[in-house]
Amino acid sequence: MPRIRRSFVVAAAALAACTAAALTLGTTAPAAAAGTGPRAARQGAAEPSLTGSGKLARQPGDDVRFRLDAHGFADGARGTFFVSHHLGKDWGGYAKGRIDCLLTGGPVAVATGVVTESHFKNAPGLPEIGDLRGKRFGFTVLDGGKEDRLGYSWAMDGLPKNSVGKCLGSAPFETLEKGGFTVHHWMPPREPAGR
Repeated sequence: MPRIRRSFVVAAAALAACTAAALTLGTTAPAAAAGTGPRAARQGAAEPSLTGSGKLARQPGDDVRFRLDAHGFADGARGTFFVSHHLGKDWGGYAKGRIDCLLTGGPVAVATGVVTESHFKNAPGLPEIGDLRGKRFGFTVLDGGKEDRLGYSWAMDGLPKNSVGKCLGSAPFETLEKGGFTVHHWMPPREPAGR
């Protein structure tokens, strides 16, 4: 085989091998790196989330429960919340609504939402809650693995009467008796300074 022709064949074979390797790695490496299944989809999500439910650790007969399902960044967040509080059989009720803000920082999430439906049964000697529709409340969660904590914006009011601004909540001061929450932290990329 002439020398020029042999060089051409060797170069063509090397180019074909490199192209095949690049095509093979290009299609399988991202799939392998990303993993498969729902967990991989959640971990790869380009948005923060706060999900879960829990019953607060309280005295017998004082039953307080929270359910949060929030996804999205800042005031682009969406989702739902549900809160119920019952003291014995005579007093209690619930409020539920739509999430309107979510921010995360590591294992901590702060979400707010506006009440769309509420119903409380009053009893003599116990607080009158009234209609909560249209009020914005804040929820703060510390995802501590098996020792999650939760806070809510009406902690200082005593009763859920006052609205708060978007993405504002209290420190997560309550502990859970059962249940748990999961915080997925995510922040959008920041522009370098000076741009």
